Amino acid sequence: MRYVSQVLVILVAVFGVSGQAVAQVQFETAARYALLVDHESGTVLFQENADEPMEPASMAKLMTIAVVFNELRSGRLSLDTELFVSENAWRRGGAASGGSTMFAELNSRISVENLLRSVIIQSGNDASIILAEGIAGTESTFALMMNELAAEIGLTGSHFTNSTGLPDPDMYVTARDLATLARYLIREFPEYYHIFSEPEFEWNNIKQSNRNSLVEMGIGVDGLKTGHTEAAGYGSVVSTDEGGRRLIAVVHGLDSMNQRTEEARKLITWGTRAFERIPAFAAGQIIGYADVYGGEDGSVGLIGEGSVDLYLPRGSRRCLTADITYQGPLLPPVATGERVAELRVYCNEQLIQAAPLYAADDVKQGGIVRRATDAIKQLALGWL
Repeated sequence: MRYVSQVLVILVAVFGVSGQAVAQVQFETAARYALLVDHESGTVLFQENADEPMEPASMAKLMTIAVVFNELRSGRLSLDTELFVSENAWRRGGAASGGSTMFAELNSRISVENLLRSVIIQSGNDASIILAEGIAGTESTFALMMNELAAEIGLTGSHFTNSTGLPDPDMYVTARDLATLARYLIREFPEYYHIFSEPEFEWNNIKQSNRNSLVEMGIGVDGLKTGHTEAAGYGSVVSTDEGGRRLIAVVHGLDSMNQRTEEARKLITWGTRAFERIPAFAAGQIIGYADVYGGEDGSVGLIGEGSVDLYLPRGSRRCLTADITYQGPLLPPVATGERVAELRVYCNEQLIQAAPLYAADDVKQGGIVRRATDAIKQLALGWL
């Protein structure tokens, strides 16, 4: 059962506002598919057809990168490992293919580090295929690894059939899944994230700029991936930590490279500037309480991970409501620091932020009388 505890009274005390709805959080985009999320919490700030299947184009390479990063973390691969350039990779992903390429030479060997830089910076199709074949033997087997990892990460609306994102009717993603994938890459592999913001990469005496033009525009964008096919249009997954928090934006289905750049810039800039940071709860401050059935204490205080700051739409403080949710009843023992609940803040019923909450104290199991009394209460509540 999900328990909900209203904390609007706390917000009124903090901000001196009522819960009257007087503002709307609005943004308009030309993108057919769009999503803007807070990296830390996953809170959605804007969405447009975010769960509709779409052709990923080269943004599918983010999943290829995720598989490679996992292979590196497991020790099955190293950055110095050199992988063979097969004829298949050379023909389907090289210069003759007409797509993005690192111009890998047939029958040569290239280090994983250089192949990764090509995939991330140049969107090299040949580099993607070389990695797939070097890790799994064939690209089709590598695609099975991509789908397996996608399920582990929590991607629910995507299916991958190749490492490059080249058109295939059986390959699709959603904007929400791409954002989830981006959050995974940033959270799990910070040691490699700097590659996404490198401005250029040179191979075979051919220097190519980062295909994400926003990286060089001076607005704080430091990743992640662009994509384009004739059928799908232009899209990108971008991220920035400007404005005091990291945001991830996805746009897709646009008509030109310039439009892709502008729509992604508008969305990510709106996210950093349209919200104000408000200190709400100090580190260690009790934000609310969760019931504990059968414990020495009947409830446990809830605190944030350090201080809890809220990011609110500018001019929209009067639209706020909030609640604390948790799966209940909580059962002892509850340990200090255990994540047990979530603070959710809304503006006009739109979720604008979610923050994890943790137990402020230990709650041990109570005596038999306490457990019996709480069991009766729980039974009674179940009948109400």
